[in-house]
Amino acid sequence: MTPLISLNNVAVEVNNQNILYDISLTISPSQIITLLGPNGAGKSTLVKVILGLIANTSGTIKRAPNLTIGYVPQSINLNPTLPITVKRFMQLNKQLKNNNIINMLSMVNADYLIDKSMHQLSGGELQRVLLAQALAKKPELLILDEPTQGVDVNGQVLLYDLIINARNQFNCGVLMVSHDLHLVMAKTDEVICLNHHICCSGSPAIVSNDPEFITLFGQQNATKIAVYQHHHNHQHEFCKKNQDNQRRIVRPNFGKDKNND
Repeated sequence: MTPLISLNNVAVEVNNQNILYDISLTISPSQIITLLGPNGAGKSTLVKVILGLIANTSGTIKRAPNLTIGYVPQSINLNPTLPITVKRFMQLNKQLKNNNIINMLSMVNADYLIDKSMHQLSGGELQRVLLAQALAKKPELLILDEPTQGVDVNGQVLLYDLIINARNQFNCGVLMVSHDLHLVMAKTDEVICLNHHICCSGSPAIVSNDPEFITLFGQQNATKIAVYQHHHNHQHEFCKKNQDNQRRIVRPNFGKDKNND
């Protein structure tokens, strides 16, 4: 399988300081990777490197030809004095016609929000609209920067269901960024623990027992990782397929910090 993107010994230096170094990773079609790490670990910098917004100082980056990337940011800044509905926001993508807008919003269970002001959306609603905007590009690679921040547990599980469905429908690779491993699905293929370099990687179960992980987050936090079971009965078509299954989620308690990287 041809990788979507490969980084080999990538480094980013700013003012003679190594923000990232010795970063080697590969994202393949249909693969879900969760990137986690503490504040200042370089997660946002790595995302910007992958998006092509920041140039790497050294190392090599190989992208699949004409790679299409959909990006869901942590949040967006909207002028509070400028009213904008969800429909108008979606129309910022000039390629989307009205019928396509409805279809994309329906895909993320947000079609009922079409006439609602963007300023009135809850955290979960906003993330679903941003996901719809990203999926409108039919991405080969979907990148989400802390998509569950400010979203309650039910909303988090629904959002992850939608991300999995998007992966299945578009066969896209998925890179999800987490500040503190607040919620990692059992269906995540790989976890990458970052602290300026890749400390460890593998399945959530393997990473949680890795000495580098325990050193970084502490023995107490490492031992708090447990399987969380969530019972839900979402009516969305994407969730119906999994209604009979309990969601198994790796869930440590590292504590929140709003100043994330």
